Amino acid sequence: MRGINKRFGAVQANKEVTLSVSSGTVHGIVGENGAGKSTLMSILYGFYQADSGSIEIEGQPANITRSKEAIALGIGMVHQHFMLVDPLSALDNIMLGAEPDWRLQAARAEVRAKLETLMHDTGLVVRLDTPVEDLPVGERQRLEILKALYRGARILILDEPTAVLTPQETDQLFVTLRKLRANGTTILLITHKLKEILALCDKVTVMRAGAVVLDCPIAETSLDKLAEAMVGRRVNLGRDGGAAAKPGAPLLEAKHLQWHDALGVIRLADVSLTLRAGEIVGIAGVSGNGQSELLEALSGMLTPHGGELQLGAGHFTPKAWLDPARARALGLAHVPEDRHRVGLVLPFAAWESAILGHQKLGRFAGRFGWMKQSAMQADTVRMMESYDVRPRNPQLRSSKFSGGNQQKLVLAREAIVKPKVLLVGQPTRGVDIGAIEFIHGQLRAMRDAGGAVLVVSSELDEILALSDRVLVMDRGRIAGELPIDDCNEAALGRLMCGASASEQEQ
Repeated sequence: MRGINKRFGAVQANKEVTLSVSSGTVHGIVGENGAGKSTLMSILYGFYQADSGSIEIEGQPANITRSKEAIALGIGMVHQHFMLVDPLSALDNIMLGAEPDWRLQAARAEVRAKLETLMHDTGLVVRLDTPVEDLPVGERQRLEILKALYRGARILILDEPTAVLTPQETDQLFVTLRKLRANGTTILLITHKLKEILALCDKVTVMRAGAVVLDCPIAETSLDKLAEAMVGRRVNLGRDGGAAAKPGAPLLEAKHLQWHDALGVIRLADVSLTLRAGEIVGIAGVSGNGQSELLEALSGMLTPHGGELQLGAGHFTPKAWLDPARARALGLAHVPEDRHRVGLVLPFAAWESAILGHQKLGRFAGRFGWMKQSAMQADTVRMMESYDVRPRNPQLRSSKFSGGNQQKLVLAREAIVKPKVLLVGQPTRGVDIGAIEFIHGQLRAMRDAGGAVLVVSSELDEILALSDRVLVMDRGRIAGELPIDDCNEAALGRLMCGASASEQEQ
């Protein structure tokens, strides 16, 4: 790609971008939200057309005006939010739009035979007859890649492929990508996770404000250099180096929480914890070991089958459990793990998403029961300014903001009222490095102001950077608790794999 320019109104998304990718390599493309990397890849895939510039594929000029033309040239793209039809089977999703025969039964048999060979060659195993809605996230990811390869992709664009994957699924994906590279597939990897770039890529291109600011082999760079190139300044994602936390009085106490799902699988098994004023407690663990259910129980979204909870002056048992409205009234706020499913209403304007849960506040009450939209919008603008949400447009639909800015909007809504207890699930999932630094700073500020913060994260680096005390969950239980001074990835990893506290000491 040479001299690519693309403008959307007053915003120039790409400025004279030149990108050269060698065949059979993994090429990383990184940058903050809004840096122009997804726009550039959308031009390559035919979603957008460049205002100026040229594209060559394997040395030949390529005029790509539609995705169909990109696919014909051997380009495939796997989007961050999967482009799948949930009620259809995996096989029908792959075949959709590329049916080899108008007779569907004959077409399915032909496609199945080709896919079985492809799955054997690549290791991308998918249950072809299972509806997509019943597949776990990691298998949907494999399905998207398989769909692109079935259509003949020799150049594969992956947009934030690990944003919703567990660590095990990420490891499995990397094994697959290395195998594809060894078989000659060229892979363009868009990600915020710089460690993944260093672990997987042969070369990296860094974009900032629509332009390329760094382009070099992986051997010639480092995590710190990449972070500085992305943001334009030095970035600190480690511990803040401030004064040690001084935990105060308990603000939340949970005892012997138990819960099992509809199939009888135990998700919470006798979980007890205490959150104190002036501390950040981190919960580490492989996803699926009860962390999500614990957050939902503590926030009132789930009623446990056993146990009790003390929140401020409120005492709760399963017969009369906390609900989210009561939690908010008692000074507890919750930033959910899934901002799209639970944290926002994506079709709503930003100001509507930003006042959810606060709509009954007196300053928003107008005459005859009407709400004051002007006051709500003014509050949203103040939130956006305080939490650096971009663009600062309260009328913009929530779905139109980048992932990092959506996350900052949810955090602003929950933290702006200065809650006593803040529960945060996956605070920086799919968020760029500059926004990570900002969000970490806000969580530390809440702790320093006397609040209690509970952070659930699948990123051990994040747990180690933020926490004053760490709990590890394994199979629905608290496998161990460590002060931060005793924490490292090895110690946490052993607990995550089921080692007991006594085994840790040995």
